[in-house]
Amino acid sequence: MRTTTHQLLITAPANLRPGRRPASSVGLPSRSPRRRATVVRAAVAVEQEAKTKVSLVRIGTRGSPLALAQAHETRDKLMATHSELAEDGAIEIIVIKTTGDKILNQPLADIGGKGLFTKEIDEALLEGKIDIAVHSMKDVPTYFPDGMILPCNLPREDVRDVFICLTAKSLSELPAGSLVGSASLRRQSQILYRYPSLKCFDTHGYHPDNGIALSLYIACNYKCMAYTYPNQFGPGPSLTYYSSVAPYIIWTLQVVNFRGNVQTRLKKLKEGEVQATLLALAGLKRLKMTEYVTAILSVEEMLPAIAQGAIGIACRSDDEKMANYISLLNHEETRLAVACERAFLETLDGSCRTPIAGYAYRDKNGYCVFRGLVASPDGSRVLETSRKGSYALEDMVAMGKDAGKELLSTAGPGFFDW
Repeated sequence: MRTTTHQLLITAPANLRPGRRPASSVGLPSRSPRRRATVVRAAVAVEQEAKTKVSLVRIGTRGSPLALAQAHETRDKLMATHSELAEDGAIEIIVIKTTGDKILNQPLADIGGKGLFTKEIDEALLEGKIDIAVHSMKDVPTYFPDGMILPCNLPREDVRDVFICLTAKSLSELPAGSLVGSASLRRQSQILYRYPSLKCFDTHGYHPDNGIALSLYIACNYKCMAYTYPNQFGPGPSLTYYSSVAPYIIWTLQVVNFRGNVQTRLKKLKEGEVQATLLALAGLKRLKMTEYVTAILSVEEMLPAIAQGAIGIACRSDDEKMANYISLLNHEETRLAVACERAFLETLDGSCRTPIAGYAYRDKNGYCVFRGLVASPDGSRVLETSRKGSYALEDMVAMGKDAGKELLSTAGPGFFDW
């Protein structure tokens, strides 16, 4: 929308138009071509300046289809809540590529964990390159950089995971030895705990020639012993030993790194790299891709990740205007549930190699119910706990912390040193 000054400069009066002399110009100095050019340049400068000031809110986000869907959801809610943001161009979405987006051939645990999906965006926020940051809350570390706050959670989507397979209707129907692709240690450990006949891995070791990790399963004394070449877990059987027992070795799978966005993982499934995979239902709903779902897993069968299905919006701690904008979008029930789960995670202080799950929700009587879980990556040991109390921030944070302390005590020394 052009300003009055803008209009006056562009629609210049007759005495400034080339080749025209005003009727009342007697005794007035004539306008030189240089003067006219200066006015035109000034008009262009004002127009360009007006354009640069149109964006009132700059949203920072990752560039994956799911991240963009979440940024668009945030934009739409801002436009619906604040009339000045409903104008065309008032909100700009800025894509920021994170380290986690750039490195796709290694497990997250090997390159630094989930903070890799937020670090560059948070830096852009603190440097003033964006005004607000939109994150998947399950990617957000339990600490915030100085100068940043996260006061807003949008209404939570469905927290459950889904099973996707072209040949079976459920995990229980998969044949023994089937490969389930997943980059999530939380999902892997729970699958292996409940279905030990399945093989579920991300990349852990690399063959020096082709970069592919190989896992061998050796049937011996009715036990299944896993070896990875090269051996990353200390001294172990050599390739000579493997050759000597070759007739007894069951080569069950080639391990693949099953990372990537939703579309990439579905493509890998279709191409037969794995027999099945698990994804978050929330992401599929936001992408309008629920037609790919084979079965929805209950939270009893697969406890979700901390803050799964929740979107968080951050801003600078000294930016009152942005804080006011996003505060009206906050869904308090979601914010309290996420706070409870993150208190559990922070207390455990597990490494990015430790499977941790947790879910807090309001029951039909208005109470908060929390369930938490930690596991060994191979699913051989799973520890669970639960809490129930009032649905209030202080009480819910206390429940999360108390549950975490219990599992730390039960697990004992060394459990989290994977």
